[in-house]
Amino acid sequence: QVQVVESGGGLVQPGGSLRLSCAASGFTFSHYAMRWYRQAPGRERELVAGISSFGSNTNYADSVKGRFTISRDNAKNTVYLQMNSLKPEDTAVYYCNAQSGLVGYWGQGTQVTVSS
Repeated sequence: QVQVVESGGGLVQPGGSLRLSCAASGFTFSHYAMRWYRQAPGRERELVAGISSFGSNTNYADSVKGRFTISRDNAKNTVYLQMNSLKPEDTAVYYCNAQSGLVGYWGQGTQVTVSS
């Protein structure tokens, strides 16, 4: 049974930090590229960051470069998103995606709210 479960969201003040985690099971984690997406109310889902299967390559949306860091631990079947210098416009539901070719899995999302 495939499971992709995000955690670590919450309410944080502008300028603060959060670390999201995504724990995966039911598939060979190290064979999958992992990505974080987000979706704000009234907006389309957008790619935030991605990491290759063994972590050698990463990519980021321009809006988060220099503030967010994606990483993974294949021994723990977990991918992380460290988010620093958070802004109100980072408020969204954050989703974890595992992708290998045409096969992909999604989590249910975790809410991140940046507000004073």
